[in-house]
Amino acid sequence: MHAMNDPISSQSQLYFFQKVSADAVSASGGADFLSQIKALLTAFDPDLSRNTAELLQAGARPAFVRMQFSSKIPTRSALNSLRLRCQTESIDLVVMPKPRSLSSYKLLAMDMDSTVISIECLDEVADFCGKKHEVASITEAAMRGEITDYAESLRRRVAFLKGLSSDALQAVLTERLRFNTGATALVAAAKSAGLYCLLVSGGFQPFTGYVAQTLGFDEIHCNTLGIDKNRLTGEVIGPIVDGNAKREAVVQAAARLGIYAGQQAIAIGDGANDLAMMSQVHLSLAYRAKPVVADQACAQFNVADLDSLLDCLAT
Repeated sequence: MHAMNDPISSQSQLYFFQKVSADAVSASGGADFLSQIKALLTAFDPDLSRNTAELLQAGARPAFVRMQFSSKIPTRSALNSLRLRCQTESIDLVVMPKPRSLSSYKLLAMDMDSTVISIECLDEVADFCGKKHEVASITEAAMRGEITDYAESLRRRVAFLKGLSSDALQAVLTERLRFNTGATALVAAAKSAGLYCLLVSGGFQPFTGYVAQTLGFDEIHCNTLGIDKNRLTGEVIGPIVDGNAKREAVVQAAARLGIYAGQQAIAIGDGANDLAMMSQVHLSLAYRAKPVVADQACAQFNVADLDSLLDCLAT
């Protein structure tokens, strides 16, 4: 996660994102947000507030303000403190050390469950056999990094599904799977800019196949559920895609593309099993992520949508 280690300079830019309510989707609503940001900066550090800040968008997507340094340049520590202050007002602060275009990257790697899509598929499948609470509690602990052996946690969760009709998989896909806001636009923009798009998931087929085909991912890495006579066996077939496997998928894809992931790759995830792949790239985004992930990523979105990342990249 190299970008966070880059020095803050006069080229650095700050992006502030906030959801604008439906009744404030107007120029005045955006102007109110700009005023809020300027007041926040003044209260935090009057010198910092003298930098140039401009409202770039207000509408159906989150309003955002970009600030460029024309006077005082803050330290990384100060920016981390400012980010925490912003969080108390439901504002995302993203620090981009140097302007980069999307096309300057060549690889985009994304987690699926709770990142590209809004659900944890395995938890929803478990709902069909009355075991959602048991499975979801293990999923939550694994994503928070409280269970260090991800593969074992996955086997434990899948074991609850033994004997369940495989029809439950299709039911979850059609009835419950939804894309997070901005996922479709982000992947489409990445593809248009020439990026190779990699879906790296600890989740399972058929969900990964549907997501990859619908959004246009170039490659999938995921797990496979055991099925016998239309019943789940309660086992995972083949090697498990855990954090290390996700990292290797990114490293190998970069090698095939002939690029250096540390300068030309982006990774997006939400759980502890995403940290290893995020450590390999230049720009890592924690999306609605667990604290252990948000604390280590280059940027974190708790308010902004996935395609808001495009607003942080130079055209």
